[in-house]
Amino acid sequence: MDEGRVARLEIAEARIAAAELGLPEVLADLSVFQIALKNPSVARALSGMLHNLLWKGQLDGRLRELVIMRIGWTTGAVYEWTQHWRVATGMNIEEDDLLGVRDWPRHKPFGPLERAVLAATDDWLEDGAISAESWDLCREQLVDDALLIELVAVIGNWTLFSSLLRSLQVPLEDGVVAWPPDGRVP
Repeated sequence: MDEGRVARLEIAEARIAAAELGLPEVLADLSVFQIALKNPSVARALSGMLHNLLWKGQLDGRLRELVIMRIGWTTGAVYEWTQHWRVATGMNIEEDDLLGVRDWPRHKPFGPLERAVLAATDDWLEDGAISAESWDLCREQLVDDALLIELVAVIGNWTLFSSLLRSLQVPLEDGVVAWPPDGRVP
């Protein structure tokens, strides 16, 4: 079992820890939670954000995954890119669009909505906040304040995950191939 900076719990131990916290068992199968479960309050908080943004969110799932993939690519977070490649393709998001986030300004199929949220994502990654120009573009496209707030939460959450994954050097699960589909790295 490949290790990062903090040794992972064995899967059986992680499943017990997740059950004790009331977290979904599936999380215990992920390297990131096999590490996070060593700090139950952090694991619970991470799980809560994922639950609310992945399963209860109002933002279109395709847009959310494009944002996550952009963050993973731009920050070099192999775990984030690799895991969300599987999530996004499982949602039937076009592989061409997922690869398009690598150089989204040149990806012709993206329309004004995708371009607005990806510009906002890049602003955040560069400056820690969304610029006035990108905010106005997002407001034109998303309109609803709840969606704008969720977009900020999505960008912030997966930027947090990127930092956590890279800082802890969270390894991919055994047998998982890095940087799908072509192994190209940022």
